[in-house]
Amino acid sequence: MDLYRLSKNKKLELIESSKFDLEKDIQSLIEEHTQELFNLQFVKSEFSVNGYRLDTLCFNQETNSFVIIEYKNTQSYSVVDQGFTYLSTMLNNKSDFVLEYNEVIGTNLKRDQIDWSQSRVIFVSPSFSQFQRDSVNFKDIPFELWEVKKYSDDLIGLKQITNTSRQSMKGLEKSKDKVLSEVEVFDEDSVFQKSSKSVQDIYEELKEKMSSWNDVSFNSKKNYVSVLRGNKVKIYLNPQKNQLKIDMIRRTDFKGNVQSVPIKFTLDDPKNLFKLNVRDHQEIYTLNIDNNKDLDYILLMMKQKFDS
Repeated sequence: MDLYRLSKNKKLELIESSKFDLEKDIQSLIEEHTQELFNLQFVKSEFSVNGYRLDTLCFNQETNSFVIIEYKNTQSYSVVDQGFTYLSTMLNNKSDFVLEYNEVIGTNLKRDQIDWSQSRVIFVSPSFSQFQRDSVNFKDIPFELWEVKKYSDDLIGLKQITNTSRQSMKGLEKSKDKVLSEVEVFDEDSVFQKSSKSVQDIYEELKEKMSSWNDVSFNSKKNYVSVLRGNKVKIYLNPQKNQLKIDMIRRTDFKGNVQSVPIKFTLDDPKNLFKLNVRDHQEIYTLNIDNNKDLDYILLMMKQKFDS
């Protein structure tokens, strides 16, 4: 990706990119900012399990699942082979991952509390070859490719390589089917399959209007669709059978003491449509809708969170 600076005389000046000297430099940058960049809880650097050394182990508290991050400063490797090897290692050594999490974070998480179907591997590199991009271009492959760039003036750019194919990988490589049978990638069809037509229509109308927002994208998870600005989740859309639940986080604390952290967002809601739900680790503004009444007003409330 190219970045430009608009000069005082209204001319565009290219901001020069620079190379990461070492793969470790990329790792240090990401590990210090996993929350800001990926909304992930950092667990362990260089986690060893069953003879493999995983660069970074993280935990996604939204999906209750583990995420492995791998860093590469070269294009001469197979993301598919390495990704499936690491996921297979995770699924065959679940207790090791849970034990490591509990020891580092100081919790008592149980193995059956983890949603292993949403396990993921994220690859981070200054660039990926076309072969690497094509090898993960399947709708159900549980890997993400992110390109990271360093620029002058201490600027950092991070961009996800998105999948465009509707082809499934299941059945194409038998050696990978064991992992794919347990790890799933979800799309809007699977998320809304149990919802009524009216709920799907409400979502489509909301999505159509939100699509004009700057830098917006939509990411389907197991039970919800997240609305992102850049790579930051702003809003959660949770489809139910006869209504759509909208969640917007006010503040979060991974350690379970939400009152100890500053309020990140306060909703200005004159009609008091949204309810503030307070839990130990989160405060969330919530609204359930089953029709398109007040939809324009609701969108204004959502835009507040999106712009925050």
